[in-house]
Amino acid sequence: MPTVADVLRRYGDEYLERFGARMPAEQRKVLQAIRACRTGALGTVHYACETCGRTHVMGRSCGNRHCPTCQQHKTKTWLEKQLARLLPCPYFLLTFTLPAELRDFARQHQRVVYDSLFAASSQAIRELAADEKFIGSSRCGFFGVLHTWGRSLDYHPHVHYVVPGGAVNDAGDEWLPSGAAFFLPVAVLSILFRAKFRDLLNEAGLLNQIDPAVWRRDWVVHSQAVGDGRASLAYLAPYVFRVALSDRRISSCDDGRVTFSYRKSGDKHWRKMTVDAMEFIRRFLQHVLPRGLQKVRHYGFLAANSKLSVEAARWLVTLYNGGVFALLALTAITPTPRPVPRCAECNGPLRIVAVIPRQAPQVFDSS
Repeated sequence: MPTVADVLRRYGDEYLERFGARMPAEQRKVLQAIRACRTGALGTVHYACETCGRTHVMGRSCGNRHCPTCQQHKTKTWLEKQLARLLPCPYFLLTFTLPAELRDFARQHQRVVYDSLFAASSQAIRELAADEKFIGSSRCGFFGVLHTWGRSLDYHPHVHYVVPGGAVNDAGDEWLPSGAAFFLPVAVLSILFRAKFRDLLNEAGLLNQIDPAVWRRDWVVHSQAVGDGRASLAYLAPYVFRVALSDRRISSCDDGRVTFSYRKSGDKHWRKMTVDAMEFIRRFLQHVLPRGLQKVRHYGFLAANSKLSVEAARWLVTLYNGGVFALLALTAITPTPRPVPRCAECNGPLRIVAVIPRQAPQVFDSS
């Protein structure tokens, strides 16, 4: 079956010829990196089979965070780490979505819009959680994952937050729970989110580029109770280390056309979509993030600089529950070992014997 890299290798030159002058530098860099991944253009890794002694030469990986091939093990490692940090309490999945009218603007000002999307939504959560009518403290601990795509690779910026149901009080010695099925009112959250996002664009000097009607319409915020949080983490994990779609969703790449599978929202049945190769590449590359932008961000006691540790918060929840979940809270998760490459002849384990870096282009003296 063809892969994303196959599509880019086959049609990338034509795309660059037609649109290269208008492409952002980061998109060009990603295109070139994925095309070169594991082809030998980036250097090679030499292996020896520990069983049969045969040697194998493999092209080096590009390591780009947008490459579907390079991110598989990182997904498993990230998921295991997040599972180990879960608290013994109900969890919620909150989703903040930008209105469709802002998508063209967001595409043109990605760094400002994505940073503002994170800031406005996270501030809205903490501000409303501090209200005594709900939780009574802003000391929540949660993390968000930026998505920029819909199910058919269309541009659809939104942030998913995985949030434990409650917060630590101001004194830091008591857990204040939310309900098991209700965290915060989404109608109020959406109003706060919209207002804070507007203020941030105003501070950035970009407010005059927005149609004022956007601020009068309802913005979408969704909240869903997700049990102990494990299912939500499993849902988000594949999206943390790849862009838009995986290789296995591409079924054909022929005659300038690419066919891939997708599912409509609320529908479990897979469908097929065929688009022009240039359109496929455009849809894929529009989800390349600005250099250095963090697509996963942690807040409150999950943040790296928090004075309150996750372990302390876990024990406060355990004390609130009367110790019922103490064993669950302490359950260790055994990390999945990194996959060992195997010999194509005997399936024996391979060990690295040499790494050959990319060769610099030769320059000939014609004098």
